[in-house]
Amino acid sequence: MLSAWRTRQEATDPGEVALRARNVQFDWRDTPLHWMPAEPIASHVINALNLLLPEGERMFCLAFSEALTLVRDEKLHEQMLGFIGQESMHAETHNGVLEQVLTTHGIDVEAYVRQMEYLFRNTLGPRPGGDAAAEFQTLVERLGVIATLEHFFAFLGDWVLNADLERFGADPRVLDLFRWHGAEEVEHRHVAHDVARYFDIGYLRRCALMLMVFPIFLCLVGRGTKFLVHEDPSLPNMRYPRLLFRIFGAMWRGALPGVPSLLWSAGSVLLPGYNPESVGSTAQAVAYLAKSPAAQALAS
Repeated sequence: MLSAWRTRQEATDPGEVALRARNVQFDWRDTPLHWMPAEPIASHVINALNLLLPEGERMFCLAFSEALTLVRDEKLHEQMLGFIGQESMHAETHNGVLEQVLTTHGIDVEAYVRQMEYLFRNTLGPRPGGDAAAEFQTLVERLGVIATLEHFFAFLGDWVLNADLERFGADPRVLDLFRWHGAEEVEHRHVAHDVARYFDIGYLRRCALMLMVFPIFLCLVGRGTKFLVHEDPSLPNMRYPRLLFRIFGAMWRGALPGVPSLLWSAGSVLLPGYNPESVGSTAQAVAYLAKSPAAQALAS
């Protein structure tokens, strides 16, 4: 039934749409720490994205802002502006979760957030002081990393739009946060790929970046999950083997993307004919964005 529904969605897919940042409003009062009560570990795996995303998406915006001055393609320039607007809104909204949900429940996120600041501002940030050619190559490397990460965010966005997380008792506000974000990731999934191609990031470099970024991304999510579980007084402090066993269990139950789908998603980028348009449905994403409770709350 799901495949038939998605076939109908694709038949009416509007293709590329004008990208714009949507103002959203979330009320985080009384939001539970385990926003999927039946799946506390899966809740923290997805919560770990709240630790990663604000600094990561600020880095995206900074790199794209630098690249804008070098882009002469008017259509791509316009899409990049829409991308920057959406990513900026994502960063600030997830930062609000850090401040208003995690800290309210006694989770001190400062140490982990400082690590993410160092990673995205120093390791993946601009490196001024060199010659123009070196600074340009650094920018190209950052754009390539962004394109690789954006593939995963589109994959995760498509997953959360279609996953039945309500059966785990998911809090509707947190679920709307990730579905709103995921829908916009699907909506703009082609932009970072198009920017990478514009800056001549070809097949071999794309494959090399995937082989490097994929395990690092998984490790960061795992590290964030371990941090949250350690700080959560309602859960035992698990070592990685036990924590991974619990994560695999949540995957098997459908509360998280499964290992086969993650590997298939990463592997698809290695195909010579890879196209990000194959990830998700623009029609489905736009349809959700039109009815997102957070967007409707501000419009009303």
